[in-house]
Amino acid sequence: MPDFVPDLSVILGFALAGFVLAVTPGPDMALFVSRTMNFGRAHGFAAVLGTSTGIAVHTMLVAFGISVLIVAAPAAFWALKVAGALYLVWLAIQAIRAGGGILVTRAAGKQPTLVQSYMTGLAINLTNPKVALFFVTFLPQFISASDRAAASKLLFLGAEFIIVSLPVVVATVLFAEWLTTTLRDKQWISKALNWSFAAVFMAFAATILLAQGRK
Repeated sequence: MPDFVPDLSVILGFALAGFVLAVTPGPDMALFVSRTMNFGRAHGFAAVLGTSTGIAVHTMLVAFGISVLIVAAPAAFWALKVAGALYLVWLAIQAIRAGGGILVTRAAGKQPTLVQSYMTGLAINLTNPKVALFFVTFLPQFISASDRAAASKLLFLGAEFIIVSLPVVVATVLFAEWLTTTLRDKQWISKALNWSFAAVFMAFAATILLAQGRK
């Protein structure tokens, strides 16, 4: 077996942990649903690709030690927390504004490009301190510090996480597309979903800021 491939027990254990994390609701899942319901399946998958790119970045940072430096520097990590929280607040505002980019109700002339949906997914992932903290604290638990192939194995596990989470996020996008077709003519449900998305983003923003404020 190549040096960069962990033991089978490690692969299976990490796959289970990755699946649990993937099915846990969060701002990324809310973004997948809202982009799909507003702009279609392609935009949902573009947001998925953006968050997957973010996960790849986090994995590389952990593998090469940069994320550890971020966590070790309180000012830098605090800035990351605040940036992530403010971005979620902005998304919440967009969710309840007429013509906003997150709305379930389609708005003529306001459709973003696929690149914009991709960048939104990437930004949410990169500015989410919980994702950074997960990869910094959890991912290394599956690797021995004395392993000379530790960096390559961390990259392998990062790729594994993306693969394990793909069925979950693909199912989320497809379900959102079905839900859009089913509820297209029920405007009050669309408005309720808009406010629900806003509540999700605001709740995560408040959690991030309050957690920082207690330190």
